[in-house]
Amino acid sequence: MKKRINFKEIIIYEDNDYIIINKPAFISSLEDRKDRLNILKLARNYWPGAIVCHRLDKDTTGCLVIAKNNMAYKNMALQFQNRKVVKTYHAVVDGVHNFDQYKIQVPLISGTGNARVDFKKGKKSETEFRVIKKYRAHTLVECVPLSGRLHQIRVHLAYLKAPVSGDEKYGGKIFYLSSIKKKYRFSTRKDERPLIKRFALHAFSVAFRDMHGKKISCQAPYPDDYRILLSKLDKFGQ
Repeated sequence: MKKRINFKEIIIYEDNDYIIINKPAFISSLEDRKDRLNILKLARNYWPGAIVCHRLDKDTTGCLVIAKNNMAYKNMALQFQNRKVVKTYHAVVDGVHNFDQYKIQVPLISGTGNARVDFKKGKKSETEFRVIKKYRAHTLVECVPLSGRLHQIRVHLAYLKAPVSGDEKYGGKIFYLSSIKKKYRFSTRKDERPLIKRFALHAFSVAFRDMHGKKISCQAPYPDDYRILLSKLDKFGQ
């Protein structure tokens, strides 16, 4: 059973035109035929005219911008179109990597809920990566998408042989504590459970201009599962 979400408790910024939330995992940004609960519905229960300005994957947590009115939404849409919105993600990826302000320009094509690299038919897609911290078998990576394609960060990292941990769709491995903790013994009564029950991607920050040209910049604290994952990596994954 899903945990009930109190919309007010996930708000990290609010003014007369915008709300920024720290989106929880396992909930869609927009309407989902498989689930009646979504961020748009929660936002409109809080503010009837709310419009979600962009999407985060269902499993992705972090900064999500919501406009309170049509003019605010158009302001955001124009900034997205002109690449003026700066979104920064943190991803725990499989393997040890040396991304140092590395920019990838690989075209992507999307289908029904999937995306893939396609050098003939794909649309221009750019992402910048920077290593935050290296572990024995994983890397914490900062990701800045310069375009907004479906699953862009996930597919680009998979293309670089650095799939997001837990992202089975694109080659990531499920993260078990036994994979980093030596001599770890889990209960013989049950199979070991994943340390994080989703792919390890978090929308850490967002920055844009409000209706008057003032810069808005917000950071979203790590959710509990992500924080625990990093604490275990710090303790056992060095």
